[in-house]
Amino acid sequence: MKFFSPIFYITLFIPIGALAAPTRLVDEAPVTITQLPDGTQLVDFGKVAFGNLRLTPAAGAAGEITLHLGEAMAKNRVDRKPPGSVRYSTVKITLNGSTPLIAAPTADSRNTKQPAAVLTPADWGVIAPFRWVEIEGWKGKLRPEQITRRSAFLTAWDDKAASFTCSDPLLNQIWDLCKYSIKATTFAGVYVDGDRERIPYEADAYLNQISHYASDSDIQIARDTFDHLMKSPTWPTEWASHLIFMAHADFMHTGDKVWLSSRYESLKSKLLLTRTRPDGLVLSNAKQVKRDDIVDWPQAERDGYVFTPINTVVNAFHLRTLHLMTEMAKALGNEPDATRYATLEEQAFSSFQKILFNPTTKTYRDGEGTDHSSQHANLFPLAFQLVPEEHRPAVTAFVLKRKMACSVYAAQYLLEGLFMNDASTEAISLITAANDRSWKHMVESGTTITWEAWDQKYKSNQDWNHAWGAAPANLLPRFLIGAAPLSPGWNRALIRPHPGALKSAEGKIPTPRGPIQILWKNDSTFKISVKLPPGISAKLELPATPASKGVTLDGKSTPATRSGSRWLVTQEVTGSATLEVK
Repeated sequence: MKFFSPIFYITLFIPIGALAAPTRLVDEAPVTITQLPDGTQLVDFGKVAFGNLRLTPAAGAAGEITLHLGEAMAKNRVDRKPPGSVRYSTVKITLNGSTPLIAAPTADSRNTKQPAAVLTPADWGVIAPFRWVEIEGWKGKLRPEQITRRSAFLTAWDDKAASFTCSDPLLNQIWDLCKYSIKATTFAGVYVDGDRERIPYEADAYLNQISHYASDSDIQIARDTFDHLMKSPTWPTEWASHLIFMAHADFMHTGDKVWLSSRYESLKSKLLLTRTRPDGLVLSNAKQVKRDDIVDWPQAERDGYVFTPINTVVNAFHLRTLHLMTEMAKALGNEPDATRYATLEEQAFSSFQKILFNPTTKTYRDGEGTDHSSQHANLFPLAFQLVPEEHRPAVTAFVLKRKMACSVYAAQYLLEGLFMNDASTEAISLITAANDRSWKHMVESGTTITWEAWDQKYKSNQDWNHAWGAAPANLLPRFLIGAAPLSPGWNRALIRPHPGALKSAEGKIPTPRGPIQILWKNDSTFKISVKLPPGISAKLELPATPASKGVTLDGKSTPATRSGSRWLVTQEVTGSATLEVK
């Protein structure tokens, strides 16, 4: 017997005090219930979520039942010996008539007992990620109203806040996977690194934050995570830089100077200025070279990176943080700091180019004292706009030659650099590549939340609920649809689509001023319709088709300047507008 039902929601609001941003338990019905030949009930909730179960037996029910809850399936049954940190629990419960019962997964001491773990409310009971449930010993048919998954999500989450579709069905599946991954991993009220530890990490948090902005309207969970990490930082060198990234991302998204100003001074501790030598470059000691300078994670994803005391990736992060601190100091009216950071950036940038760029290979070395050039030593400078214009084609070509030689974490920056350097077709191809280092592989695996690594063989203890693997949730709206804030708070937006070989795309992008809606079609001409909320004007930089001669705005010719592969529209638009490159 099978039962099919849409998921429905009954919300239960749980006060959680100072634990984290407000979260809630949502009642979710099963998608299917199948009675197996041996009488076992197999329940599928459609997607993995962090939660537990409420059972409502019939009157007179008695005896013990056994439940198997899991993230993975093996031979059409719940996988009872899953790999790595993939979750499985078994629970035994004694029925007592029609008395409702909570069936909670087994607690994991690593993510509930260690001091750094973020705890969920005690009155929820234990929660863990699962999709499938097998029930042994249940008498008769299991009806859908007798089993409910109580799933934990951010209270403010709005499924309708963002949308994305395009002419490639696979990219649509990838977007859905990544967007849901951001939603499902809000269960703790702050961004955590999945279920293995349930600890916030700075790099994870930043990637979570920018994908959350593209998927939903909430800003509080990112802020709560930032404050948590300022009090409880982690150890990698480059992870500290991500807190500066988080503060800058908040400011660009919200325009909130009050929030920024109250945290600005504490951000200075996240700069690496105590480690710089006279030429402005960051110097690593033996411990930092061996352990703290992370480059990528896990270690096997570093493309043969050669670690030296002057590390190119570390210094790329240093330069980027100086640039962002300069911007934030200016916004807050702190001209002395802005001047100081700009001067430090200028000095370090000059040294970076002189010492770390190899003019023979036209690529960046991994560090001072080695001529080895990894993808990482080049993808980060490309993403952080550190590569001089004359060297960008060569660096971009080198990065592309290495394909996806980095982890799901560094892929965020790899793809940013490619999109920003006229390699959108290639970036999309990497996202959808027919190998095990792509999001196509994740989609085809059947997972419903993104992974910590590309595959189990690349990280044997990976968990299957890691939002840092959800980069397309932000990359597709920011680059493929093409919407990004041009000034703090989105009062001005930049709309710069990167269609690649796609024929069409449509998206709804959340902003604090309301959603931006964009639809474009890429054929013999490039046509785009934009709908902006009140208070936003948009600068448009549109793809220049090979034979194009200009741009029309609502059917009439409008001034635009050809710059390389783009038409830069002179007039900023407000409200609703349709433009066409002809």
